[in-house]
Amino acid sequence: MNVNFNNVSLRYTTHTALNQVTCELSGEKIYGLLGRNGAGKTSLLSILASFCEPSSGTITLNGENPFENAHIMQQVGFIYNKDYSDETDTVKKTLEGLERYRPNYDKEYAEYLISLFKLDVTKPIKTFSKGMQSALNAVIGLSSRTPITIFDEVYVNMDAPSRDIFYKELLKDQEKHPRLIIMSTHLVSEMDYLFDEVIVLDKGKLLIQEEYTSLMAKGATIIGHADHVNEIVQAKKQINIQNLGGTKSVTIYGELSDQERQNALAKGLEIAPLPLQDLFIYLTKGGNEDETDK
Repeated sequence: MNVNFNNVSLRYTTHTALNQVTCELSGEKIYGLLGRNGAGKTSLLSILASFCEPSSGTITLNGENPFENAHIMQQVGFIYNKDYSDETDTVKKTLEGLERYRPNYDKEYAEYLISLFKLDVTKPIKTFSKGMQSALNAVIGLSSRTPITIFDEVYVNMDAPSRDIFYKELLKDQEKHPRLIIMSTHLVSEMDYLFDEVIVLDKGKLLIQEEYTSLMAKGATIIGHADHVNEIVQAKKQINIQNLGGTKSVTIYGELSDQERQNALAKGLEIAPLPLQDLFIYLTKGGNEDETDK
């Protein structure tokens, strides 16, 4: 599957959720979609899932406009924190609906996941705890096996053991049945090892789209004598600076050459890798957390 966003904007009466976003998603990868509250993540995913149309710009899936395109939309599964408070159906009844509308649905795999998460198939879903409802969402998303599968924060209500089960099953099933998966999350430090590629939105704009490994090579923290640190980082983009007496710690965004690394080590400096979560925090400082869209 190939997804193209071309100068996509989404405007509401009071604010702009997305501002001329251009990016391409393709191949059988797991994309990590990151952004502070109000960055536009859910807006972007809603357009991809044809829940709404962009105010301007275009989106195509394999060259076609997905909006009100039944054939294309069968290929997209948007799994989010659904409100099940009025849902009287049981898990069994819900999954029967998937079997009708999702051509790639695997009933046997769904039953395996249900047993793994210990879900009661006879009870109304509205009686489930929030964590059990999140586990059901995971079951739906994994067993549907849509060529484009979107998980929008569906795992936040799971306890740690359930999230661990979900992550392991996600990787196992991606290996057996690869597809394009998008995971929108705030649990960056817990989930970063899942990502093949990272997309970061900031205030409705595309800030970063890059392969995970190459992105991680661009962040580092240099620690040591202030004068020596300054020599190494003077030509780099400095995204965080801390001073303690004569010692200085500077976080940079940009790769260090082998020669620069050798020079730093020769001066007795420490070079620490930068976790994705820290890089994300530093690059999106100043974002507005009061917006309602995720």
